[in-house]
Amino acid sequence: MAITIKDVAKLANVSPSTVSRVISQSPRISEATKVIVYAAMEELKYKPNAIARNLANASTKTLGLIIPNKEENLFKNPFFIQAMRGISIYSQKKNYKIMFNYSENPEDELNYVREFVHSKWVDGIILLTAYENDLCIDYLSQQDFPFVVIGRPYNVHDIMWVDNDNFQATYNLVNKLIQKGAHDIAFIGGPQRYIFSKDRLEGYKRALDLRNLSVDEQLIFETLDFTDEYGYEAMDEMCKYKVPDAVVTTDDLLAFGVLRYIKEHHLEIKVTGFNNTPLSEYQEPPLTSVDIRAEDLGYNAAKLLIKSLEGNENPVNHFIVGTELVERKSTEK
Repeated sequence: MAITIKDVAKLANVSPSTVSRVISQSPRISEATKVIVYAAMEELKYKPNAIARNLANASTKTLGLIIPNKEENLFKNPFFIQAMRGISIYSQKKNYKIMFNYSENPEDELNYVREFVHSKWVDGIILLTAYENDLCIDYLSQQDFPFVVIGRPYNVHDIMWVDNDNFQATYNLVNKLIQKGAHDIAFIGGPQRYIFSKDRLEGYKRALDLRNLSVDEQLIFETLDFTDEYGYEAMDEMCKYKVPDAVVTTDDLLAFGVLRYIKEHHLEIKVTGFNNTPLSEYQEPPLTSVDIRAEDLGYNAAKLLIKSLEGNENPVNHFIVGTELVERKSTEK
């Protein structure tokens, strides 16, 4: 027996007219109701009628983009701006448009992804990060909806993704600091739910281990977010225990907070960041940072996804973008 709108309405505990409005993307329907109706449609494997299916199969020439950030910090992190620039450059070459949403947490992110999938507004989705237990990746894989991830997912075989070698980049950075005489090297990173955070921490630990330097867990700090304030707070807490020779941070914004603390307390500590954001060279001292080429990450993510959408066979399902350590010295005399 064919599943009808009435069946969906009954399961979702709403009226059939509400289901119809959700399918037609009426602005009168709340986001919470949409989520409930979409879940009921998925559970019942409900498919719209033939006309709706034909509309659904039509190409929109639009990509959906999910930015994992809070409203107040939406464009404070230059990584997202640079990655979006790369995405836009390739997409425009191929006559694709970009539609984006931002989210404060993985649950909100999943809601927006569901809306993108069911609305048929976009042909494919770009996720700007990969989590340890990624709700969006799991959902999009189950729905067999085209997507690409900027970041290495755990299941690297069946998913399109673009990333740096974050382990190797951090390993090389710590080795460089050791060669320059640093022994007490601290690590300040973002939340470990991000896979790249884990990779960079592992690179840090491996470099110390292979140079016969012990890993001091009290010199490792996990922050709640990538901000100047969290970098400053982590440094303040760390220095109550020990003042290190060097500090490796996993984002320039964290490093800016560390530099501010060092300057206020007249300390001499080597500090390094990640992303090589434009403001890095204007810090005092100028910040040494790993350039992850965020624009190239975005460009190649859009390239992988659009090639797949247009039926071009990709020889690989991923692309590794190289990194470069940009070393800077103070100009003060």
